[in-house]
Amino acid sequence: MKQVRIIACVAACVALAGCGGGSRSDEDRMFLTAAASWDANRDNVVTCEEWKAYAGELFDAADRGRTGALGPDEFKTLENTDRMFSVVDFKYYDASRNGRVERAELVDRPNPAFTIADANKDCKLSTLELTAARDLGAPKKPVDNVPMSKPEL
Repeated sequence: MKQVRIIACVAACVALAGCGGGSRSDEDRMFLTAAASWDANRDNVVTCEEWKAYAGELFDAADRGRTGALGPDEFKTLENTDRMFSVVDFKYYDASRNGRVERAELVDRPNPAFTIADANKDCKLSTLELTAARDLGAPKKPVDNVPMSKPEL
């Protein structure tokens, strides 16, 4: 079950990797698309606890030395598994500024994209919140037959 969720998330991130741009909204949309795969109990709600479980699984896989902390090289494993960790990077998660990311620093630290999407701040991402957040981050399209700017005379 754990492997299926991780593979699903990795597949979603890889599929979105070609979206380019690197702007925060692109990364937020990537998170929102991948978030559905973190719904461990398949109730169409992604909770903070489900995010923490996912982050914990990734941490455990990256902690090659089983030290309970990740150095910069081990953190790169997280970045390679889920691009969210390259946007919200090592420095963000190293809250103690000791050059290592402890398990609690990674798992218990709020995920910024989750926080943005959680409109009512109940630590649950409903389908409605995910859709609304995805729409917020979507590029704006011009309306047909409406000029984008006034033509110069």
